[in-house]
Amino acid sequence: MNLTKLTDYLDSLPQELVPGIDVEIRQDHETVFRHWTGWRDRENRVPMNGRELYWIFSATKVFTVTAGMQLIERGIIRPEDPVGMYLPAFSTLSVNESGHIRACTVPLTVRHLFTMTGGFNYDLECPSLKKAALYSGGKADTLTMINALAEEPLDFEPGAHYRYSLCHDVLAAVIESASGLRFSDYLRVNIFEPLGVKRTGFRGEDVSEFAAQYIYDEKTGRSVLHPDGNRCVYRLTDNYESGGAGLYSCVDDYILLADALACGGLGASGRRILKEDSIRLMTAPALTPAQREEFYNHMGRVYSYAMGVRTKVDADGTSPVGEFGWDGAACAYALMDPINRVSVFIGLHVRSFGYGYTVIHPRVRELLYEQINA
Repeated sequence: MNLTKLTDYLDSLPQELVPGIDVEIRQDHETVFRHWTGWRDRENRVPMNGRELYWIFSATKVFTVTAGMQLIERGIIRPEDPVGMYLPAFSTLSVNESGHIRACTVPLTVRHLFTMTGGFNYDLECPSLKKAALYSGGKADTLTMINALAEEPLDFEPGAHYRYSLCHDVLAAVIESASGLRFSDYLRVNIFEPLGVKRTGFRGEDVSEFAAQYIYDEKTGRSVLHPDGNRCVYRLTDNYESGGAGLYSCVDDYILLADALACGGLGASGRRILKEDSIRLMTAPALTPAQREEFYNHMGRVYSYAMGVRTKVDADGTSPVGEFGWDGAACAYALMDPINRVSVFIGLHVRSFGYGYTVIHPRVRELLYEQINA
């Protein structure tokens, strides 16, 4: 596979916008492309070396829904189970209906969490979460924080709409409760160790290994150092493990997950993390027509949303229908193609950077499939 055009494209990205970028592509467990360029730390002229750690933010969600699908596959949870079976605080919920708080009449289910139709939002400053963090001295664990979240009124009845939200944070708590393991321990035992993932987690890695975190400044048209430095805003307490956006990782690690999902659930290690039927369930379009219209505001129209991942539903001349994946707030990008058994991961470190999603991600995909479809 000749991907010289992709190398040239990555090298051409202006470093005032993209300080550094690292891309790996695999097919059938074999690396067919790897190229990094630019700076880990542009201001101090520290070049990329391919071992950078990044906060992957919402790319965490692919790990989380894979874990959830494992529990479904094993019969430990079911999509139609009420969340209250695992988290009793969610047995009685309320809804904010135009400022009027009333009792929720539709049970919140595990499926609602997977499909982002649970009625939650992404308010990390809501009173219940702030109170739980404060009263614990910043030490509250995942179950404590998520149980506190149940005090907040939902924005709509479960299943009524699609809204990107804290659904997968709640799913992580369900995984903890159903498995009896702390979420990070569940991931370690059931995904990280089977695949050989070694430098991914919620805490504990040497901060010097992180690429500097940037944010796009619309006034100057440049990416500038993020005022929060390398802090992850989704780490709400020292012990909170966000299933929606809490992991750091590296390209070498993340591609192992992407490769396994693109190859029917079988990792390059020879260990299976999911059955093919489970991946088909995870990637089957799950939204109603009205919900899909709401999802279009979040993603291009050739995709719909499934059980926690975007899923390609319309042909556009590039990747095939059935390609799936997700991305993250600093422009990380994961693509899994089960038809061609191809996987892609992009490591990037710029927040609030629409150009990454609307230009860089599609262009990498286009250049890859120019070769696959040739």
